[in-house]
Amino acid sequence: MDNLNRCGWCGEDALYRDYHDNEWGVPLHDNVKLFEFLCLEGAQAGLSWITILRKRARYIEVFDGFNPDAIARYDDRKISALLNDPGIVRNRLKVHAFIKNARACLDMREAGLTLDRYFWDFVDGRPIQNAWRTLDEVPANTGLSDRLSRDLKQRGFAFVGTTICYAFMQATGMVNDHLVDCYRHRQLSPA
Repeated sequence: MDNLNRCGWCGEDALYRDYHDNEWGVPLHDNVKLFEFLCLEGAQAGLSWITILRKRARYIEVFDGFNPDAIARYDDRKISALLNDPGIVRNRLKVHAFIKNARACLDMREAGLTLDRYFWDFVDGRPIQNAWRTLDEVPANTGLSDRLSRDLKQRGFAFVGTTICYAFMQATGMVNDHLVDCYRHRQLSPA
């Protein structure tokens, strides 16, 4: 055990701590990883994030590394196999949302817009630096996540409600919601 002060939500679970320490809140600009996080945040709806983290490796495997080109072509046979795979959340609506999101992603790309540019334009290319002292202060959604959610839905994305969008913004570093006494807050704040 180390003596680092972390956000309380990650607890003592090694997988959760690793995610907190190395991924959550780190500005992400990789288009495939952004797509992965958007899909996984949607898969998490109604479940705990640790459930999705524990299934993440299998998601990456069966969803072709979150390659939108591959996912957009999934047929009934592939969907049936996914819905029978105990390594993922076997929810028909969520599986179909991944496919719908892949197609919407390809439509954006066809129009010359990358996910990186699209998402980061919402925050003018820089993470929003929050200064929360307690987990109770951290919002479940904001006006910005409301706007992002509406825009994604208009573009054909699914499972992108405002709470999902805010969780996505936190995970991908669009907002720094590490608590101020967490060692990662300072590390992810501008110098």
